[in-house]
Amino acid sequence: MLSRVYCLLAAGVFTAGITSAQDIPLDRVLIQDEGWQKVVGGMKFCDACCSDHLGNFYFSDVTGANGIKRVSLSGKVSDFIKGITGISGMQFGPDGRLYACQGPSRRIVALSPGVEPDVIVADVRPNDLVVTDEGHLYFTETSTRRVYHLDLNKNGRRLSIVAKDIAKPNGIALSADGGSLLVSDHMDKEIWFFRIEKDGSLSCRSPYASLRLRARHHPSKGDGIEADHLGCFYVTSDLGLQMFDPTGRMSGVIHTPQPGKPLVSVVFSGKDLAYIYVANGDAVYRRKVQSKGVLHW
Repeated sequence: MLSRVYCLLAAGVFTAGITSAQDIPLDRVLIQDEGWQKVVGGMKFCDACCSDHLGNFYFSDVTGANGIKRVSLSGKVSDFIKGITGISGMQFGPDGRLYACQGPSRRIVALSPGVEPDVIVADVRPNDLVVTDEGHLYFTETSTRRVYHLDLNKNGRRLSIVAKDIAKPNGIALSADGGSLLVSDHMDKEIWFFRIEKDGSLSCRSPYASLRLRARHHPSKGDGIEADHLGCFYVTSDLGLQMFDPTGRMSGVIHTPQPGKPLVSVVFSGKDLAYIYVANGDAVYRRKVQSKGVLHW
């Protein structure tokens, strides 16, 4: 009973400081007459959207031969790291390196241009990851229904299972304050909430929000997650980009730029982190919004 009370209090802490931002409707975020703009096209399959502190945008051509691309603030598209394939999730860490899930090679790597990939952990099948300010790395392994934790500050054996028995854990993200972890489920409708403890372990598992489904018992295809500075969350799904307010209430669904093609990844990037970028099939799109993103390191 005490643990249950503690978790309820933790959920309150999750939304503390952003109570004024609750009950946020979709039209408070979207800008009238601002739609999706294509940023890059002609790829094989785009995924792994991420941003640096300056607002430069990065993505991976997962199954193609285009490697990792960079889009500058001016919109110039260039190669960031050539020749690397199979990257389904990535984020810059506090050390400035780009941490990436390379599922087909069964590993997580740290990347820097012109340097051979540094293998962080092998013999895993990672899908997506997130890195905290303190150097805690979490990743989903969809095939085993698990979430793993790595302490990047420690040497030796440091891989541990911190959550399991999620139907198909997929996207993973931090809350706006960095104190909570959220995990999407590609099969089910629930978005799972966890409190991050000081040692990197997770507690207070609870369903934070429920994705809208196309039909009853239809897979949600919940995937990439991103938070904004208001505490809202955005989750890519079969229906489109679903937005939730800080309490987990549904605010609305933003339509998919290319209906019929997978919407798999989302991040705030661009000037002032005021653009939502999404990976949608063979292309990347963005749209300017009234909100902005949060970078933790």
